[in-house]
Amino acid sequence: MQKTLQLSKKIVLLGDPSVGKTSVARKFVFDMFDDKYISTLGTKITKKEIAYENISNEYRISLTLLVWDVMGQHDFEKFHEVAFTGCKGGIIVCDITRNETIENWQFWQKSLYKTEGEMPIIIIANKNDLANEHQLGVDLFKNIASEFNVPSFFTSAKSGENIESAFYILGEKLLEIDFPK
Repeated sequence: MQKTLQLSKKIVLLGDPSVGKTSVARKFVFDMFDDKYISTLGTKITKKEIAYENISNEYRISLTLLVWDVMGQHDFEKFHEVAFTGCKGGIIVCDITRNETIENWQFWQKSLYKTEGEMPIIIIANKNDLANEHQLGVDLFKNIASEFNVPSFFTSAKSGENIESAFYILGEKLLEIDFPK
């Protein structure tokens, strides 16, 4: 019988204002959605445990993700540096109804890497439930993710589409560092 190994990793949710970072975190952690927009001031921290069965032959792994939902204003670089300190991975959230948010994804990647070095990241195009308002082309998003070799998902914090998958894959990437194949 496998022993359970308890691990904890800090991750950050990054992206421009109103892309749905807080809604993504709330859906992942609490399985709740609220369409009222309240701008994040500072950082909101939540956590959720995910079980991984086949990462290590020796252990069943229980990974607690400490999810830091970081405010999305670009001009708070010093604040972002503090919030990013100690994180091991990130999810960059874009809004599928606003092209500029996908164009800014590299700003967030570079900012994170500048503070903590390269680490696993995932990029998600949120609000996929608003199909009639899409500005972002599916091919453009896939091309960007492919070009930079970044796992990507179309998500909806409202319906829950691909939210669990994005966090689960990021967790796998974090565990691959501790348990290389």
